[in-house]
Amino acid sequence: MQPSAGPAPALPHNRARSVHWITTAAVVAAVIGAGNLVQPADAASASARHVSGAPDATKAHYPLDCAGAPVDVVSHAAGDLDHDGRPETVAVVRCHSETGTPPSGVYVLSQGAAGSATPRIVETLVNPKDQRSIKDLRITADGTVTATVLGYSSEDVPRCCPDQQRVYTWQWRSGTYYAIPGPLASAAV
Repeated sequence: MQPSAGPAPALPHNRARSVHWITTAAVVAAVIGAGNLVQPADAASASARHVSGAPDATKAHYPLDCAGAPVDVVSHAAGDLDHDGRPETVAVVRCHSETGTPPSGVYVLSQGAAGSATPRIVETLVNPKDQRSIKDLRITADGTVTATVLGYSSEDVPRCCPDQQRVYTWQWRSGTYYAIPGPLASAAV
């Protein structure tokens, strides 16, 4: 055994300095960001892909009474929902508001009449009169529409703050869209 040569020298990483924390945070953020970009090839939803020939959600006329305010297309996704070889577009729309969150409608759009650039609404999946908000709209490769629908447990709940959520799936079967509700859950606030 060798004799001790005095106190052990301090290692350079024994004391954390702000530069160490900033560097660590940057590396962690880069790893998380890269993880979000790398997905299996079939994981991308139609909302993230360009679908050639799909109706333009911004050109449709929606049945909303916005009292003169414009209609906002909050999100949209496209895919061949009825498996006829022509893509449809699903659009989440609501009246524009500088404050608050007006109720949303979810509409399925098809191409308009021959020569018309205006898509036509072929189905209403969520009616704005039901006072719901929508998030996470997507279409899977098999044409299934999925969205999280936010709502209210009673009239006493402020319209700004939905307290319930349910994931809905809509599938085309026998000439119509069937809604398949998931379990009811408390909305994350």
